[in-house]
Amino acid sequence: MTRFSVFAVCAAVLPVPAFAGAWDAPEGCEIFLTVQAKACRVSNHYRCSGDDPGDQWRADFDQEGLFFQSRINFDAVWVESFEPGSGVTQTVDAGAADPMNFSNLLATGRDDFDFGLSRTDGSRSTVTGFDRLTGETATIDGMALEVTEFGYTEVDQAGAVTNRAKGNEYINREMRLFFAGPGQTDLGDGMWREIDGSPIQFIFPGEPGFAAKQPLFDCDAIMSVVSPKGVMHVSY
Repeated sequence: MTRFSVFAVCAAVLPVPAFAGAWDAPEGCEIFLTVQAKACRVSNHYRCSGDDPGDQWRADFDQEGLFFQSRINFDAVWVESFEPGSGVTQTVDAGAADPMNFSNLLATGRDDFDFGLSRTDGSRSTVTGFDRLTGETATIDGMALEVTEFGYTEVDQAGAVTNRAKGNEYINREMRLFFAGPGQTDLGDGMWREIDGSPIQFIFPGEPGFAAKQPLFDCDAIMSVVSPKGVMHVSY
């Protein structure tokens, strides 16, 4: 997640476009992990030489192609994201009341956050919530992960709730990454919907399927993404 990315499933069943092959990261960047996940998504995680130390990028693909790119810093603070379909870029406002802090989550078992988001279309919003280590662990495709609980609410400039989500995610301490898990989302209409973007395969350089841009799982229906929250969590 992903973080702050929510998956909505359409009823129509459509054929998968043919765009097999590897994805080329932007110039000066190198992919270090590909994640095939539920909800018809594959994510390529990469780092770029021109960024600040600890920054990481993620590029998300559904069966129609690239739909979301995001960058986080060393403490998993969402620096920016971009949606190719809309052309809108989102950034975290400077001077957050309580920025996200991966180090704090690891040290204390809980991290609360309160920050603003600005978009190039002129809209702004505020996100408040928490991440908490549950003490549980999980092993997915050979990777040891810790389970978290999360909850957040996003409100617009008028104070109206536009997005809420709660559920569980996974973290890897060494990579300093969140991976999506099962949960529920409310897109502002008061109706909670089940979501699950959990990882299924972790693919490293040299392994079959590395840098893939074609998702493999749950692709019998079109998946669309409503942002924010990958990257930052659900995916990232």
